[in-house]
Amino acid sequence: MPPRTTVPPIRRLPLVVTGDDDLLDDVLRLAAVGGTEVELARDPAAARTRWLPAPLVLLGADQAQACLRARLPQRPRLVLLGRAGQVDPGWQIAELIGAEHVATLPAAEPWLVDRFAEHDPDRPAGVGARVVAVLGGRGGAGASVLAGGLAVTAARARLRTLLVDADPLGGGLDLVLGWEQLEGLRWPSLTSADGRVDAPALVQALPSRGDLVVLSWDRGEMLALPATAMAATVDAARRGRDFVVIDLPRQLDDAAVVALQAADQAFVVVPAELRATAAATRVVAAAAPHCGALSVVVRGPAPGRLRASEVARALGLPLAGTLRPEPGLCRGLERGEAPAAGGKGPLAALCQRIVTDLTGVPATGAA
Repeated sequence: MPPRTTVPPIRRLPLVVTGDDDLLDDVLRLAAVGGTEVELARDPAAARTRWLPAPLVLLGADQAQACLRARLPQRPRLVLLGRAGQVDPGWQIAELIGAEHVATLPAAEPWLVDRFAEHDPDRPAGVGARVVAVLGGRGGAGASVLAGGLAVTAARARLRTLLVDADPLGGGLDLVLGWEQLEGLRWPSLTSADGRVDAPALVQALPSRGDLVVLSWDRGEMLALPATAMAATVDAARRGRDFVVIDLPRQLDDAAVVALQAADQAFVVVPAELRATAAATRVVAAAAPHCGALSVVVRGPAPGRLRASEVARALGLPLAGTLRPEPGLCRGLERGEAPAAGGKGPLAALCQRIVTDLTGVPATGAA
């Protein structure tokens, strides 16, 4: 039996990005007064994987230009921090990096203490929301089907769920669910989103049934998905949903990297085949730097009798689960039936276990 995928509550702290030791000393002193600890990144490279998940980011003026060159995505609750004379009084750099506030010390010290005091370090990040990413180890691995199954299962468990299609070449996750006829916005209508997105308004605008809402591509002209649009969407999803599933492309673009960095758990789906395992090694190598919780789901059949444990060992990843062949699943998808909608079969069983482990909400037998 594969190891359980339980994810403990995530204790995320405000992130300070600076190489200025004097500025850092001031921030540590103010954070202590505000009753919290902070995480430190000396430069954009060290900050990248924590940039989006952090509840608050304080960007030192000494690293502002470097962050701009590093193309870190815009995010809410970003504060540009420096001393008098260090921060551009015209706010030009602040506007370019998307900072919501400019804090100049020592004048802004009381304001910063209040921001730290608002942060509860023992509250799980995302106000209870779980963000799960799924990607295929090779083309046709079944990642979109697993993503759809997880979303359907979470919604059956009465979790407010958002399924996000981050793969512009995938044909549209609305097709996986049989929802192509449902009205609602698709990505082309949201690609200009940046900054903060109103969570209730987003949910109301998207195709939905019950507790499941889907943000998918249409079948029109292919457009690039800006990282800022993905960052704004994930932020809104964390605030307005309980469970978020993101279907990622194998070749990670900037938007996919943003989504992967925001994920609490990511699964790579790999068929139990030698070539698929070899292909998946490159996918894992690209994804691993952006997500510390990466596991593999191995899908049968295994024509060469390659064991799931051997696939996991070759990839250097924990084995989250296996999927036996399920011929009826493919037939159901062609008829427009959503994966795992009936709550029975190998896919449904795996999705039920994953959702329960990640959220603590029993998914088995949910109506």
